[in-house]
Amino acid sequence: MTAPAQTRTKFTELSARERAAALLDHSTFRELIGPFERLESPHLETQGVVPACDDGVVVARGNLDGERAVVLAVEGLFQGGGIGEVSGAKIAGALELTLSDAERGEPVRPVLLLETGGIRLQEANLGLLAVAEIHAAVVALREHVPVVGVVAGMVGCFGGMAIAAGLCSHLVMTREGRLGLNGPQVIEQEAGVAELDSDDRRLIWGTIGGEQRTATGVADALVEDDVAAVAGGVRAAFAAGSPAEHRSAQVGRYEARLAEIDTSEPLDGSALRALWGDDEDNW
Repeated sequence: MTAPAQTRTKFTELSARERAAALLDHSTFRELIGPFERLESPHLETQGVVPACDDGVVVARGNLDGERAVVLAVEGLFQGGGIGEVSGAKIAGALELTLSDAERGEPVRPVLLLETGGIRLQEANLGLLAVAEIHAAVVALREHVPVVGVVAGMVGCFGGMAIAAGLCSHLVMTREGRLGLNGPQVIEQEAGVAELDSDDRRLIWGTIGGEQRTATGVADALVEDDVAAVAGGVRAAFAAGSPAEHRSAQVGRYEARLAEIDTSEPLDGSALRALWGDDEDNW
């Protein structure tokens, strides 16, 4: 049984737990390793950070259009959605278990809800290892079942988890979502405001926002910031099946596009769309 028709509710206003429940079929949400099990980071308290009992990641099982599914939702309000040892292990472990099911001929639909600034600085090396395990699990799993990612906002998706988003079979975004390897604040801090003004919202969303990312083929579907719309985008992605060729396998095509860019002149969002947008090959 699918979820009942929703009144317009902003997806971005929901917590990670609420987002996971909203995507799954009505009354099928079941959380694994929930907050009452207190599986939290052992590294934060010693650095003056109050830990979260779920370490900022929700692992939920349930059904999606009647098919078994697992939703992995990052809580952007805890440490900016940063991935550490425990939160990363929860995501990687769930994906690896899903891979085992797929290899036994018992596929489970995996969904990643990515609201994350990337690796948690307080657990840098441990976070790097965890994110690498997530990448490996996504690449292995997508050979058996589509892996669907969602970047809705308000945190966006950056750092190593932006790579995870790029590895997904399908990526759904809202206009409010942002996706990039480095966040605007990091770029401004390292290269200066002349390189990128992180307060220029028009510039930021025109460069890494959901509408721009979809127009240039980095994301697959642009949906409204609405529970029903996001859920519909996820269901449509699974209905489409696995792509003929994943983005991460299209190295030659990306290199050819990069070679066409004249780096001596500024390139605005509209020019990038004209150069980099989907072409007749529907790549």
